[in-house]
Amino acid sequence: MKFSIKTQMMDTFKTDGVLVGAFQGEASRDDLKTMDKALGGHLTRAIRARHFEFKPGQTLAIDSLGRFPAGKIVIVGLGKRTELSADKVRKASAAGTSVMKNSGVKKFGTTLASESANGLTVGELAQASAEGAYLSSYTFDSYKSKKDDKRISEITHLTDKKSNVSAIDKGARKGKILAESACFARDLINMPGNMATPTFLANQAKQIASRYGIKCSVLGPKAIEKLGMGGLCGVARGSHEPARFIILEWMKGPKTKKPIVLVGKGLTFDTGGISIKPSGDMHEMKSDMSGGAAVLGAMRAAAALKLKANLVGLVPSTENMPGGSATKPGDVLTGLSGVTMEVLNTDAEGRLILADALAYAGRYKPDCVVDMATLTGACMVALGHRASGLFGNDEKLIDQIRKAGERTGERCWPMPLWEEYDEDIKSDIADVKNIGPRWGGAITAAAFLKKHVKGKWAHVDIAGTAYTNSENGYLKKGGVGLGVRLMIDFVEHRTGVYK
Repeated sequence: MKFSIKTQMMDTFKTDGVLVGAFQGEASRDDLKTMDKALGGHLTRAIRARHFEFKPGQTLAIDSLGRFPAGKIVIVGLGKRTELSADKVRKASAAGTSVMKNSGVKKFGTTLASESANGLTVGELAQASAEGAYLSSYTFDSYKSKKDDKRISEITHLTDKKSNVSAIDKGARKGKILAESACFARDLINMPGNMATPTFLANQAKQIASRYGIKCSVLGPKAIEKLGMGGLCGVARGSHEPARFIILEWMKGPKTKKPIVLVGKGLTFDTGGISIKPSGDMHEMKSDMSGGAAVLGAMRAAAALKLKANLVGLVPSTENMPGGSATKPGDVLTGLSGVTMEVLNTDAEGRLILADALAYAGRYKPDCVVDMATLTGACMVALGHRASGLFGNDEKLIDQIRKAGERTGERCWPMPLWEEYDEDIKSDIADVKNIGPRWGGAITAAAFLKKHVKGKWAHVDIAGTAYTNSENGYLKKGGVGLGVRLMIDFVEHRTGVYK
């Protein structure tokens, strides 16, 4: 999908379609009046009949029948101007783009970034618009004989002010890169487990490193064992697929600045191991590497955007299988941190491999560490599919991630992590056990991770938000690619490189 920009009014722009944003109470705006007149009062009649009420994301599709330069006109509601947000623009763009795509439109113009509103600049509006359009157009048909032939080839941002051109162009370019990187993560998540193995994930990391100038190292089983990563080795023991520990470094910030380390759970398929899962919907466990996919996508985006920041991405990757050599309930593993871990449930494996990655992150003496993982069903029980759980040991860091979630539409909600929860994971025979009591499972999982951390740290539990079985706005069925845009926004604001 190509994005371009023109200083031209929509009533003179000849194209397949035009997407127009409209606020509540502004039906008499000049551009809408011009359009309504050309269409013989169609918009006025739709408003009177309450077919279109300017609600956020609501669309009104009109065939101009040659009365307007654009063949298909789609008006999308933005709600009240004083309540506009980047995510409302993102969703409006997604809704309008979906209508265009389903109508067979290949090229269209949009006015969603033509003027600033409610504190949002035209650049921010263009970024949100591009993200919504690109993310909503995503299709995963790699394994289908018949491909989706409905594609949007080009979207042109229209503005009547030359002074807006540079900001809109920059915003649209950034939005495209972020959306492309999120869709890259979606592809990894949606791939079947027999294709997206730890080795495949490592090769994908090498490819993006080569393309974007990122330093990449991949450790195999012998190196992982030599380091003393007992958690990762223990989980990998039951699988014929060799484990991989992926290290990506983008050190383009000031040399005096400590790096931010992103850690992502890369469990490419999770059967539960000896503590095997029920068979229903087990196929979705190919998505258990969503955190790792998000880290790879975020590193790709950071490099493509040429962020002047120091960033490290770590992805411990393996399968969790019930093989003859698999770790058994009751076994004790020793992590890289030196902490001994009693494995009472082999399906609580994510925290075991993350423990080693978090300990490894300490070698960078980082500014902070943020991990993302599809870690607990308990987090889904607590927050559903609308928000990710957010834990940590530094209030400022937690608040920065929460605010990034609000800006990107990838919301996170802070959860408690008081010292009392440490009592719930004390083991009788080791330092810690890998599960706590039935209640508060998302919190005790975070408490387990905390044992392997040095310095400022936050944990984002994306178990309920990383994968969806229904389409909603710019979210498509399957992998969401959540965490890519969230982490880039967080890094930009944390390091001060956001502009």
